[in-house]
Amino acid sequence: MHAGRRSAHPVPAPDEEVELTTKQKKEFVRPEDERLPIGATIGYGIQHVLTMYGGIIAPPLIIGQIAGLKPADIGVLIAACLFMGGLATILQTVGVPFFGSQLPLVQGVSFAGVATMGAIVTSGGGLPAVFGSVIAASVIGLLIAPVFATIIRFFPPVVTGTVITTIGLSLLPVAAGWIVGTGEGSNAAKGALPGNLMLAGITLVIVLILSKIPVGAISRLAILLSIVLGTIVAVFLGKADFSKVGQGDIFALPRIFGFGMPTFELAGIISMFIVILVTLTETTADILAVSEIVGTKVDSKRIAAGLRADMLSSAVSPIFGTFTQSAFAQNVGLVAITGVKSRFVVTAGGGVLVILGLLPVLGRVVGAIPSPVLGGAGLVLFGSVAASGIRTLAKVEYKDNMNLVIVATSLAVGMLPIAVPSIYAQMPAWFVTIFHSGISSAAVTAILLNLLFNHLGSAQRKNAFVSAPTRSIPVAYLDAFEDGDSIVDGKIVDRDGNEVAVERPSH
Repeated sequence: MHAGRRSAHPVPAPDEEVELTTKQKKEFVRPEDERLPIGATIGYGIQHVLTMYGGIIAPPLIIGQIAGLKPADIGVLIAACLFMGGLATILQTVGVPFFGSQLPLVQGVSFAGVATMGAIVTSGGGLPAVFGSVIAASVIGLLIAPVFATIIRFFPPVVTGTVITTIGLSLLPVAAGWIVGTGEGSNAAKGALPGNLMLAGITLVIVLILSKIPVGAISRLAILLSIVLGTIVAVFLGKADFSKVGQGDIFALPRIFGFGMPTFELAGIISMFIVILVTLTETTADILAVSEIVGTKVDSKRIAAGLRADMLSSAVSPIFGTFTQSAFAQNVGLVAITGVKSRFVVTAGGGVLVILGLLPVLGRVVGAIPSPVLGGAGLVLFGSVAASGIRTLAKVEYKDNMNLVIVATSLAVGMLPIAVPSIYAQMPAWFVTIFHSGISSAAVTAILLNLLFNHLGSAQRKNAFVSAPTRSIPVAYLDAFEDGDSIVDGKIVDRDGNEVAVERPSH
């Protein structure tokens, strides 16, 4: 067991009541409840927005093009997604009774439903049928969220570590796509342009240099500062174009049912409900991932509150002309790389998204940031998520059990749609909806294999702890340990094998 310095706080016996001083009580405050100065909070919040901006505008851009919308209407669709994503983020992070996980999770339009919504549009229903399907399926998802949240007992470290690792690996192609870019001359099949690679490399080096600077305000804002500095470099290289920032409205309110009143078609609702199940799975994985990174405890009630926030936001979104909402995995990486665990930082990011949704001109400024710059920063961000998953997997016991097989198989299945995106093109639509995402593929596989080998398998399991629900110990207890301390036969011993006395609190 590794820990920090030895503190004066005694380690209480499990069966004793403990009288806590005011200082000790403060140590039990959840890490995500930390409040930072207003300037730092806003700065870190903007950093979260820049990290996920490309992801949140892509779905409405794709669906708008499929629906044949004019550029101006696609702009309205994107603004609505930003506005609703901000409101959903605020609900998820601040929380109200029964809604919101109160974790640093950014919400936005989910990629999971893009293919399904595109199919609904092209089947003749148009956007109104999409909006009706989203409303109906999200309401069903809201009702089943508490039941769905109980699957936390099937998410031991062997599952969560696999899913977190897959989240990071599945996001790396996004960073690669940003580096390739979408402008003139860009072609993924031919590779990235040398200028794009150079710009991404410069941004990556800036991230690494800033992360090394021993000043918290700089190292924690390394991603944001690298994007700003990378964009400045891009301007000098002639790879940034801000000429269209002034074209269009400066301020615009979201339209209520601006694309028509929703229509409800049974086939569309059924297909969208499958998307909702995938969204619930991915959001559960993101909640568990960020809780692992933050070092806080989540139970089924807290997960249910997070899923309810997801579903309520999704059900309301069509009113403003947008789609299903879910947690953004790339922002989990930002929490990991910066170490900023405060949920109120993400709340500030939600506020920025709302403003961007009301001020299209600001959205155009952010949208003009060269994608290779985002790609260079994304390499560190997304790689850190995978590294966090590997760290979790390092805690798993692999001796005399099937855990290595569970991890190996789940990672392999999760990588299939990432390595070959069209691998399931010949499968039924419902199958594609579930397994086209590497995250949901790995999650479903890991859960089923863990059930098979660690719950339904031999009653003489060698490693019951690994298959048990994830446990947590208050950090205040760990403060009493030094590096090298361990627990042997119920006793605490130091690195030299000497027993450490346990002080009993006086009453």
